[in-house]
Amino acid sequence: MSIETICRELVDSAMAVKASDIHFIPKKLEGIVQFRVDDRLIEMKKYPYPIFRRMLSHYKFMARMDVGELRRPQSGAMDITSRSQTTHLRLSSIPSAYHESLVIRILPHGQFLSMDELSLFTSQMHTLSRLIKRASGLILFTGPTGSGKTTLLYSMLHHLQHVMNRQIVTLEDPVERKVDTFLQMEINEKAGVTYGEGFKSILRHDPDVIMIGEIRDSHTAELVVNASLSGHLVLSTLHASDCCGALLRLKEFGIGKSELRQTLLGIASQRLVSLVCPFCEGNCSGFCFTRRKHRRSGVYEILSGFELDQCWRAILNNEKMTATSYRRLSYYMKHGHAMGFIQDDSYIRWGGLST
Repeated sequence: MSIETICRELVDSAMAVKASDIHFIPKKLEGIVQFRVDDRLIEMKKYPYPIFRRMLSHYKFMARMDVGELRRPQSGAMDITSRSQTTHLRLSSIPSAYHESLVIRILPHGQFLSMDELSLFTSQMHTLSRLIKRASGLILFTGPTGSGKTTLLYSMLHHLQHVMNRQIVTLEDPVERKVDTFLQMEINEKAGVTYGEGFKSILRHDPDVIMIGEIRDSHTAELVVNASLSGHLVLSTLHASDCCGALLRLKEFGIGKSELRQTLLGIASQRLVSLVCPFCEGNCSGFCFTRRKHRRSGVYEILSGFELDQCWRAILNNEKMTATSYRRLSYYMKHGHAMGFIQDDSYIRWGGLST
C-alpha cells in the first residue's frame, strides 16, 4: 500500500469517528498515531520509523510546509475532499527528542449544529438568542481551548444569516472554518493585513454582524469595542476562566467603564461535558461511543443586564461580588450531574469551579 493511500485512509478513519485531531507521536523505536475524540486520546496504530517519517513528509508536502526542515516548528494547511465533503486540515509540527511530532486539526466545512443542539439547558440558548437579536453591541465568549467556542460562534453566525438575514463578515487569525456564505478575511501580518487594517476594510462591505476571532491584547480589545460603537453587532472570544474573569481581563487591557456600558451586551463562559450514554452502563463501549450522534453538550454561564453591571462595578472598585441571581458554571454542572446527564469524569474535571 502506498504512503498516499495510508495517509488518506487515516484521515478518512478520523473523520468517520468525528475526531477533532490526529496526533503523530514519535517514540524511541516507533511512531504512534492517536485520535482525539471528544476528551479521549485513542491510540490507533503503531508504525515503524521508516513509514512514520514518510507519512509526516507526505502531510507536510501536501500542506506546503518545508519537508527538509526538522529543527524548528512549522505550520501549514490544506483542504481535502472525502465522501463528497470538503474538510480543512490545519497542521502543526514541532521537533522532539526522537523525531518530529505532528498534529492535524480537522475542521469540516459548512457543518453547523442548530442552537438548540448546543446546550444541555435550553434556557441558556434562549438567553443568547435574545442577545443576538440586538442591532449593535458586543457579546463575548470565554472558555479554555477545546470548550466549543468556535462551534458556538459559527452556529450563531449561521443562525443570524439564514434566520435573521444578516450580512456576516469575519476577521480571523487564522480562518477556523471556511463558509461560502460569509465574507471571511484572514490576518496576514507579513502582507500588512493586521486587525486594524482589516477592520477598516470590512466596514466598507456594509456588515450587519462582525466576528473578530480572538481578543489577545489591548489593541485588539480597543478595536472590538470601537467596532461595536460603530453600530454593528460584534462577536468575539477571550481566554478567561469565567465571565467575571473576562471583565477583569478587559480592565487589564485598558477598557473603561463608559465604553463597556455603551457596548457590552453579555458574556458567555462555557465548558463541553461528556453525556451519559443512554444505552451503556458506566463507560460507553468503543463501538457505541463512536456511533453516538450526541456525545457532548455545552454548559454555559451567561452574564448580562444588571448582574453584568454589578460585576463590572465590583471589579473596578476592587470589591467582592455580592450575592445576585447570577448563576455560575458550578451551579449548572452540579445540576446536570445530579440529574444523571453529565458523566462522572466530566463532573470531576470541571466540578471544581468556584461557586
